[in-house]
Amino acid sequence: MTGEKAKPIGELTLRTQALPGDTNAAGDIFGGWVMAQMDLACGIRAAERAHGRVVTAAVREMSFAAPMKIGDTLSVYTAVTRVGRTSMTLKVEAWAQRYLSHVKERVTDAEFVMVALDAEGKPTPVPAE
Repeated sequence: MTGEKAKPIGELTLRTQALPGDTNAAGDIFGGWVMAQMDLACGIRAAERAHGRVVTAAVREMSFAAPMKIGDTLSVYTAVTRVGRTSMTLKVEAWAQRYLSHVKERVTDAEFVMVALDAEGKPTPVPAE
């Protein structure tokens, strides 16, 4: 993705730095760590939209285009692309700003499906905007 004029899709929802404890033996940041940050971002955005509690129901077609390295800043962008009766679909993109540089690369993207829950933990309708 370096050299492309691509820009993230959606709103910046979460930023965090990749630390040594988040790496595998090769020094790359675990893909699961990146996915967890994406899940956190989706939870934030979906809870705002649902005005309440949400849970992750599915993650669709996630593949990694570039690795994260120690010190990189991960920025997660989210956009609600569909609202059903009790669920929402979000487009999520994870971008790395390389340590001590202005270089930004798309690391991965996916669709997350989030479900709104009531106080008893049962699916509940997503309110109209």
